[in-house]
Amino acid sequence: MVNRMSARRLEDSQTPRFAPGDRVQVPSRPVLGHCRTPWYVRGKRGVICAVHGRFRDPERLAYHFPGLPAQVLYKVRFAQQEVWPSYRGRADDHIEIDIYEHWLEPAR
Repeated sequence: MVNRMSARRLEDSQTPRFAPGDRVQVPSRPVLGHCRTPWYVRGKRGVICAVHGRFRDPERLAYHFPGLPAQVLYKVRFAQQEVWPSYRGRADDHIEIDIYEHWLEPAR
């Protein structure tokens, strides 16, 4: 979750790539080092439900780089059954995860 008091938000005139309601997919790619995208949503499809704004990239900040260029941070909603195929709860249960733009692509 983004803490607006501690996050260093950066303004940028570039339009975010996605908007609320857009269907997206998290690529299933290998990662070496620090990564802020949970492994269990890689390869999964979801829907953008909010655009938080632009923030320094924590994957670069972790290695003492300036975290630039800033990345757009989104709240993405995933159906629980998409994330956990054996999920036995209600069909409309979901999980929301904050994911940076470089970890999202249009859903196929």
